Amino acid sequence: MTSFPTLDAWLTHLETAHPVGIDMGLARISRVRDALQLSFACPVITVGGTNGKGSTCAILESILLRAGYTVGCHTSPHLLSFNERARVNGENASDADLLPHFEAVEKARSSLAEPPSLTYFEFTTLAIMHLFASRGLDAVIMEVGLGGRLDAVNILDADCAIITSIDIDHTEYLGDTRDKIAFEKAGIFRAGKPAICADPLAPQTLIDHANAIGADLWLAGRDFRYEGQAGSERQQWNYIGRTMRRSALAYPALRGANQLLNTSAALAGLEALRDRLPVSAQDIRLGLANVELPGRFQVLPGKPSIVLDVGHNPHAAAVLAQNLGNMGYFPYTYAVFGSMRDKNIAGVLTHLKGEVDHWCVTDLPTPRAASAAELEAVLRDADVVDGPASSVTRFASPSEAFQDALKRASDNDRIVVFGSFFTVAGVMAYRKSQQH
Repeated sequence: MTSFPTLDAWLTHLETAHPVGIDMGLARISRVRDALQLSFACPVITVGGTNGKGSTCAILESILLRAGYTVGCHTSPHLLSFNERARVNGENASDADLLPHFEAVEKARSSLAEPPSLTYFEFTTLAIMHLFASRGLDAVIMEVGLGGRLDAVNILDADCAIITSIDIDHTEYLGDTRDKIAFEKAGIFRAGKPAICADPLAPQTLIDHANAIGADLWLAGRDFRYEGQAGSERQQWNYIGRTMRRSALAYPALRGANQLLNTSAALAGLEALRDRLPVSAQDIRLGLANVELPGRFQVLPGKPSIVLDVGHNPHAAAVLAQNLGNMGYFPYTYAVFGSMRDKNIAGVLTHLKGEVDHWCVTDLPTPRAASAAELEAVLRDADVVDGPASSVTRFASPSEAFQDALKRASDNDRIVVFGSFFTVAGVMAYRKSQQH
């Protein structure tokens, strides 16, 4: 059996332990789950979707913590440290918390006849599940990685499954239409259990699959919805569910156009689980007022205005453009932009071209990334030219691109950092290094 003294050593090992980074299918991980005898006595909520998964997890976690429950929450990827992926009662798990569970997964894996190799995501997800199971928590929230049907998180039978949005992303694994992608995501639904879809236009494949397996399907607009409160100038809103109404709610502390969709999905999940996890109106109010999620349309205090957004597909870019448009007037907007090569880069830039004047495009520290030269080529194809009011400049890293934007931007301008977790993480790490 392999063993390592530190979390970093484990993670370095796992990056190369399995021949490919993404290997769809649950056969290998299910064998290790069974050897671990992994089970939960508390309600498990899984959250899938193209965009909005992290926000929905954070909203659920915040409300349940305010209600006095003990909560485990797994999200991915991380921005600055792996520990962000495993939160227990609102705090990141420490290396010491995690290490015994890495050991337990490896012990279970190597105990099997012909031990299967696990991807980084599969191994770490099992370790985090094992940590949560060991704590005797009141609720566990698991963000689904890629798709749903074949994702590692789907080895758990969730008591409630939420799908936030369905859009075109990861086509090489999930298919190239919303119908195909919706079918993959609907794989997290379970017979007889609440299956919540917040996408206002749920594809028929999702509805058909939920009906075929006998899931209790909650559709946005049919079983639950939200409405702005008349005369309240966007300060309050109402949630209307199947059996309950929550009135005069404040907007969640997360900014952005889609947060009411995400919040109403979270509230529908809590309504569906109310017998096991009751929450009060006050718990919801406090939960929404205190929810935090770095890198999701996060506007940093100070001047120039700095916006961090991990959005990396056209759907997320459209929402980002809308949010930027709602911020008011800035003479110039600088973008620090880096992206994975497999993304619809032209589609992303189409939405944001009108909001950005100066582009600082960057390489990213992963072989999956598009080069700064490739990003520049897409912008040139979209007729972005160099002049006093617009430009494209290439950089080797997000921190260099950000430093250049800072040098050129006046106090009244704004800088938008987006396109990938790697882009935002690079700038966050640089800013952190400047604070010491």
